Amino acid sequence: MSVNLRGRNFLSLMDFTRDEINYLLDLASDLKSKKRAGIRGNTLAGKNIALLFEKASTRTRCAFTVACNDEGAFPEFLSKNDIHLGAKEDVKDTARVLGRMFDGIEFRGFKQETVETLAKYSGVPVWNGLTDTDHPTQVLADFLTLRENFGKLQGLKLVYFGDGRNNMSNALMIGCAKMGIEYIICCPAELKPEKKLMDLCISIGGNIKIINDPVQAVIGADAIYTDVWVSMGEENLKEERYKLLAPWQVNKNLFNLTGKSSTIFLHCLPAVKGAEVTEEVFEAGYSKVFDEAENRMHTIKAVMVATLGA
Repeated sequence: MSVNLRGRNFLSLMDFTRDEINYLLDLASDLKSKKRAGIRGNTLAGKNIALLFEKASTRTRCAFTVACNDEGAFPEFLSKNDIHLGAKEDVKDTARVLGRMFDGIEFRGFKQETVETLAKYSGVPVWNGLTDTDHPTQVLADFLTLRENFGKLQGLKLVYFGDGRNNMSNALMIGCAKMGIEYIICCPAELKPEKKLMDLCISIGGNIKIINDPVQAVIGADAIYTDVWVSMGEENLKEERYKLLAPWQVNKNLFNLTGKSSTIFLHCLPAVKGAEVTEEVFEAGYSKVFDEAENRMHTIKAVMVATLGA
């Protein structure tokens, strides 16, 4: 089946079919091979890309910047202190101004509504680098990492430990539902995912369960995933979260219970080693976190090339 994503926004994997997601992963794999071979592209030659950041970033900012440079585009970093986004100037006005000057816009910030408004009014492709409710570019990198390790996505079992209602769990739930991956959320009852989103993901074919018992949840897992216990903007809840989530730490004991020697560890980073994951697991041979981090660049490049490239 032919896939054409030119001119599309990338706001959530909910907006994409399985074939379209596989196309992006195939493209990312091809672009990764070319970069490893020293082959640079020019599919974004002459394009100007606005990188809007309300939240600090290592992987997202660097991945977009390097991806732009590799394909001939010119990235312009704009922090919350550089423009009047949603403050002195409302978001739709900023969108219309940037859309007349730039060929594409990346946004990493707080509200999903902001990235949706940018997409609605800018007239150019807009890419979601992270919001409080979704993180689709990260999930593409996770899925590329899974494919590299298992050769497939459909039929795998991914178990997520920690805060079941944060943006990372939401994004994984959506992605797994789209791609036929069994998704288990292992979390305390207080941090269950939003029922509306979970019901939606199940309605599109998702095999999704909430299991509170880590020992039961981890059996048969192909990948164990976790994220920081305290999300950006919730720093005042640190003591409470650490106490609540301590039983859901990813450690060697969990890996001994999967029943599989092939199980891998994933984390979107940055990690607080000793909290959500032990140093032993983070540094183990089955930890693929730095492959995952590198794959942010290749998958982000694929998204820009597919939606904007020549």
